[in-house]
Amino acid sequence: FQAEDGIRDSVVSRGLRDVYKRQAPELKVSYWIDSNGKERHPLKLAELGPDFKVLFFFQNWCPGCHTDGFPRLKRLIDHLEHRGVGFAAIQTVFEGMDTNTKDKILVNQRRHHLKIPFGHDAPLTANLYPATIEDYRSRGTPWFVLINPNNVVIYNDFRLNFEKALMIIKSSSPLDDGSPSL
Repeated sequence: FQAEDGIRDSVVSRGLRDVYKRQAPELKVSYWIDSNGKERHPLKLAELGPDFKVLFFFQNWCPGCHTDGFPRLKRLIDHLEHRGVGFAAIQTVFEGMDTNTKDKILVNQRRHHLKIPFGHDAPLTANLYPATIEDYRSRGTPWFVLINPNNVVIYNDFRLNFEKALMIIKSSSPLDDGSPSL
């Protein structure tokens, strides 16, 4: 986790300091499908519940998203959904606009058997990157964001260590600040 010195240094050097250990930015994604694949209104973080939240950023054409990211997300959901942890996946389209299209979120939801909301965030014509990438300072895909019950970002990076994430979430109560104590 980012609380480890070497990882924290890497995060700071990549410009992620302004999101880590700060209030999670509200989602600005306009196109969403619900857990059943039906179009829905834009998702707000509060709709993911009062407990921990996991955001997963992906692109359809990203091989690592399919071989590592989605399986890791599925494993987290299988272990934590019953504990009240909220999950959402967002296709952050910063390249491959012709391939990473809105219709691919339903394809990926079904392909990976995920009953969670999926969003599609493409840049506005004036912007180089979608709002999610700008707000969370992500640097590509697959990307994980872990938000504690106080809506503070406690993890924001490529690879999420499953065992450490599980330990932190399972050992924290809603009254804890949820920050890793590693």
